[in-house]
Amino acid sequence: MEPLGKMTCCTKEAVAESAHPHNGKLVRYLLLLAPALVVWWVVYGMLPGFSRLLTYDVLGIAQGSHLGDSVEFLLYDTPKVLMLLTLVVFGVGVIRTFFTPERTRRVLAGKRESAGNVLAALLGIVTPFCSCSAVPLFIGFVTAGVPMGVTFSFLISAPMVNEIALVLLYGLLGWKVAALYLGTGLAIAIVAGWVLGKLNLEPYVEDWVMKIRTDPSVLPLDEQTWTDRIEAGFHAVKDIVGKVWIYVVIGIAVGAGIHGYVPEGFMASIMGKDAWWSVPAAVLIGIPMYSNAAGIVPVVEALLGKGAALGTVLAFMMAVIALSLPEMIILRKVLKPRLIMVFAGVVGLGIAFVGYLFNYLY
Repeated sequence: MEPLGKMTCCTKEAVAESAHPHNGKLVRYLLLLAPALVVWWVVYGMLPGFSRLLTYDVLGIAQGSHLGDSVEFLLYDTPKVLMLLTLVVFGVGVIRTFFTPERTRRVLAGKRESAGNVLAALLGIVTPFCSCSAVPLFIGFVTAGVPMGVTFSFLISAPMVNEIALVLLYGLLGWKVAALYLGTGLAIAIVAGWVLGKLNLEPYVEDWVMKIRTDPSVLPLDEQTWTDRIEAGFHAVKDIVGKVWIYVVIGIAVGAGIHGYVPEGFMASIMGKDAWWSVPAAVLIGIPMYSNAAGIVPVVEALLGKGAALGTVLAFMMAVIALSLPEMIILRKVLKPRLIMVFAGVVGLGIAFVGYLFNYLY
């Protein structure tokens, strides 16, 4: 028979653990994350030397050759982008638990345009969005009483000002390019949403959508513990990185080919400042392409390295991300063709303006 005191102590510990089941799991997660971040940092710093060693010493490829440049680019950028992507997706997965679609709808419902456009564009950066969620988000916003222009500001900002693209641009091209991307993307989302709101386009939304109305006060509240939020980060990594890694590898492979085999300055002739038609051409070429931020950023890096103009490349990237043909097809379920054309036209003009502006300034 165990002493009464020991039984009491064990009973108290069991009761405490059962009363706070998340506390023990949270501690375990934190103990796992701390050394994982240290290992991430060490490995990330070793990537340049490792890629050179593997390319020229292990594989025996001649330094300075086209093949060597391409392989070194591939072996360096692939783990670099995937490591950055994993870290960013985990962090954003945690942050997004504070900005669920339901809470976003509640915040934006009833906001007047102008202030609402700015708030919607900012919320678009951190809230969950992909092409497949365009329809339910649009329906949810409209039925919750969010003004049409504010809704469009969110729909433009969410894919265009992509947090993954922002961090990858920072990691690959520096803070200036990342800041330009952030500022211009938000400006397009705010202005384009405001313009679309002033055009009174409600008649061009499918009738069945406009007949649904939801009281924003009855939207469900979101209550999560920090354990839930960390688990959301893990799930985000599994879901997002698991889906986009192939696009990352394809994008880096394309970038590696451009980096190794396209002559220096060649891209300046077709995507440079002197070709006035390069910006609208870049926008038109980008629309039918289907890619995501993680896949297109390595291509952007390679294009800039071969002489393409910054404004033209930014216009190309924004068109690929914000005006993809699959998204337009999905939005057709809730928008009539004329509204889709107006939406694409206003956003496309904004992207072209950004391209010309930065070609002029840089």
